[in-house]
Amino acid sequence: MSSQKFNSKKVEVISKKKPPYPLSEGFKKYLKNYGRLVQLNISYQTLLFFENSIPVYDAHGKDTLWESTFYKDSEINEISNQLKEAYALLKSGGDQTSTGHLKIEKIDYCTFGNSRPFRIKIINILNDVYDYFYIKVPDASRILGLEIDHIIGSDKVSFLVGNNTLVEEHIPGIPGDFFIDKYLDSPICNKVRLAKEFVKFNQRCFIRLLGDMRSYNFVFDITPDFDDVQIRIRPIDFDQQCYEGRKNIYLPQYYKENGYLVNLVSELHTPQTINQYQQEEKASIARRITGFRTRLKELLHVIEKEELSTKEKIRQLREELADTYEDRIFLKCETMGMLLERSLKRVVVFNVIKSKY
Repeated sequence: MSSQKFNSKKVEVISKKKPPYPLSEGFKKYLKNYGRLVQLNISYQTLLFFENSIPVYDAHGKDTLWESTFYKDSEINEISNQLKEAYALLKSGGDQTSTGHLKIEKIDYCTFGNSRPFRIKIINILNDVYDYFYIKVPDASRILGLEIDHIIGSDKVSFLVGNNTLVEEHIPGIPGDFFIDKYLDSPICNKVRLAKEFVKFNQRCFIRLLGDMRSYNFVFDITPDFDDVQIRIRPIDFDQQCYEGRKNIYLPQYYKENGYLVNLVSELHTPQTINQYQQEEKASIARRITGFRTRLKELLHVIEKEELSTKEKIRQLREELADTYEDRIFLKCETMGMLLERSLKRVVVFNVIKSKY
């Protein structure tokens, strides 16, 4: 089976509303074993009871779809202390000695999308350095996406679960839609490298079954090099991990929001170089899987029984993946977890076979 063809002839749309899936006891046990399941005092439900809110606009007066929230005077101190405790757990293993000089600057609420998260801005009052983190509903798909990104991604992700709440760190970078709109003609944008990275990102998402990677759901991580810059695309939204039934949902090339990047690939890279970058990404993922085989095996053992989608979507995806890969083993998969396991296993087997010659 050759690499996934790179085109964007068909624009895909995702399901309008994805329900959150609860964590099974097996998944909770896995998270506890790896320090993800903790005792939290703050809860997502508590933050919902804000008294008032105002829209948040960007520097150009455009509505960001975030609202800045306000809480009762009698509640805000307790909420702030609980948020600072959660941040200390997330960043410093629960050491509360540093929370005295931390201040909760803003609590914003997003009205757009499935997760409806809270974005917390926290500031160090000694030097004005600030950071962000998020409070969300602990959906099984989202947590699986974060954990997969931590295990087989090139960058690690910090998150915690407890009190029916997900605490998630901020993933830094330039939002994809903003980058495409503002930075394409800037010195930091090497379009050849940008196109190359999009090919690899497209491959990563397909292998790990991460959907809905429209430009506003990923960021560009720009790292200066000695003679240029390195560009890395990182996902920041994991709601559509192993959920949709259409395989093209897991390929960023099929979203109209990414059309400029797809055209850039077509203009700057030949089919031969595209195939080369796809193979490089497969080999890289295979090495990471091999390096974390024990942890990944434990996760997949739990996830193969986890409810992550509907039977109809599972049936559709296994048939489409079986056709794409010409691999009938996909037809035996009964859950999204099993489909993910088969997809990752294929990458390892392919890499092992190639490395022998």
